[in-house]
Amino acid sequence: MTPETNNWLTGGRVHHRLADRIRAQISVGEYPPGSALPSESTLAAYYRLARSTVRRSLAVLADEDLIITLPGKGRVVNGPEGEPRAAYRYQAIANELRAQIGTGTLATGAKLPSELALCKQYGASRNTVRQALDELKDEGLIMSRHGRGHFVQTVRD
Repeated sequence: MTPETNNWLTGGRVHHRLADRIRAQISVGEYPPGSALPSESTLAAYYRLARSTVRRSLAVLADEDLIITLPGKGRVVNGPEGEPRAAYRYQAIANELRAQIGTGTLATGAKLPSELALCKQYGASRNTVRQALDELKDEGLIMSRHGRGHFVQTVRD
């Protein structure tokens, strides 16, 4: 949230006005796809509103499919229409690698970066990267060779 000189919201139908503000913040990239919104209590304190009002605002955004609620993560900004939704970090990593395979950036037989390199690239833990790789293996897009790494198996049509 960017500091504002007057972050008070007053008047009728305040929850729609708060939804408009959050929607604007999403559209300018303050909350990019996949990022978590501040908690209800944080938003309530910042805008000096009741949590029930904030909850109603967030429900408006959820109805518009701008945000989704994920257990343990809170409310997360959805990606653009047509882009696969990534509920968890490993899915976002798998989606990006899948896209690279689909466009030919990673061609059939190409070696994927090491797990450590992927961890650094995505700022993720080794377990998260392994989950992403396992998803691609389950789809038949990559294969593992013990001691050698992960390789593109086939390009999906």
